[in-house]
Amino acid sequence: MINQERVLRAEADHSSCSSTEIERRSHHSEKTKSNLISRLNRIEGQLRGVRGMIEKDTYCDDVLNQIASIQSALNGVGKLLLEGHMKSCIVERIQAGEHDVIDELLVTVNKLMK
Repeated sequence: MINQERVLRAEADHSSCSSTEIERRSHHSEKTKSNLISRLNRIEGQLRGVRGMIEKDTYCDDVLNQIASIQSALNGVGKLLLEGHMKSCIVERIQAGEHDVIDELLVTVNKLMK
């Protein structure tokens, strides 16, 4: 019964990042989501363009420059997500006494910086 109550609370309040929830969710504004989706759609188009360049035997340096552009765009998406995550989820969880979230964040930042 207790688990069912937690599930119902999690479904009722998707804005919480607390680890006590069954499924953690972000709580981006519609504007932020739209911005992220637009960026990802552009990146998807760039990826298709690179595939086309390879199929057409485009000069390697030109393909590599496009790949660098895609990586930069992905890093931009990651930075936006990280900023929002730190300003909302991380702060909320620390305020709730969940200091282990710092270790979780450090692991994530290390992955992003590879």
